[in-house]
Amino acid sequence: MTVNVQEINRVARDLRASLDPLFTEIGKVIVGQRAMVDRLLTGLLTGGHILLEGVPGLAKTLAVRTLARGLQLSFSRIQFTPDLLPADVIGTQIYNPRTGEFSIKKGPVFANLVLADEINRAPAKVQSALLEAMQEKQVTIGDNSYPLEQPFLVMATQNPIEQEGTYPLPEAQVDRFMLKVKLTYPSKDEELAILNRMSAVEPNLYIDTVLSPQDLTALRGVIDQVYVDDKIKRYIVDIVHSTRKPAEYGLDVVPYIQYGASPRATIFLTRAARSQAFLDGRGYVTPQDVKSIGPDVLRHRVSITYEAEAEDVTSETLLQRIFDSLKVP
Repeated sequence: MTVNVQEINRVARDLRASLDPLFTEIGKVIVGQRAMVDRLLTGLLTGGHILLEGVPGLAKTLAVRTLARGLQLSFSRIQFTPDLLPADVIGTQIYNPRTGEFSIKKGPVFANLVLADEINRAPAKVQSALLEAMQEKQVTIGDNSYPLEQPFLVMATQNPIEQEGTYPLPEAQVDRFMLKVKLTYPSKDEELAILNRMSAVEPNLYIDTVLSPQDLTALRGVIDQVYVDDKIKRYIVDIVHSTRKPAEYGLDVVPYIQYGASPRATIFLTRAARSQAFLDGRGYVTPQDVKSIGPDVLRHRVSITYEAEAEDVTSETLLQRIFDSLKVP
């Protein structure tokens, strides 16, 4: 099958321009954090869930809510706490004594964008209830399963500082997150802009809706058409395989890696690279697309050993070595 890369590139460039009003509207509320906004859009465009890690006050909740408003999507926020129950997330059955029948009360997970705030503060039962929603795009209440409205995206946050009273996310759930994005403090100029914009008692956080869910569906269709050359595909496979068998690639990191990335990483890295190319206005993937978004796809999928922890070697450090060592097509 012949692929017309020039035509795909033209379509991608034209449709990418339709996102400019969205970035403009989000910029009315969110100062800086362009990388976070890009990653949130990557999740929406590729159907992948996102784990955000950063200290409190970096506009994580505000960014997700603002994005939902700009895209005319429903939004819900769930504050995860140790006493949270699965029914508080997915919903429950309510018995009506008059009729003798049960009715369904749907939980906050029935929204397009679900913000799971401090997800690691809830026990395993709650996390497993969310896991079905993330993986199957449905929830089970009683004997019946209920599909979730599309697009459906979970954006979870973790506080990297305070770890008391937390429940580490199981590997199976962490692997369901397409990206793990680490947020940093704003620059001095950005913080001054935040002060000027947000110091009022009631700051103006209103933005216009510029895209509809149907527009988002059309954009998703274009992402699937973004061209990935066979050399790039082999490069992606080599990156993932090098996290499992680094010695085969001449990497001296074997003592530091406990488990490498799963095949889901290969799929997500390809999708994310396509989205990165699209956000840059291209209809084809370059090695730089893979390298720029690769750490966000892989950092939570590479488990390090105790030896690595003892020597202060992080998964990011190991991934940087891998990206620096592997031959780029």
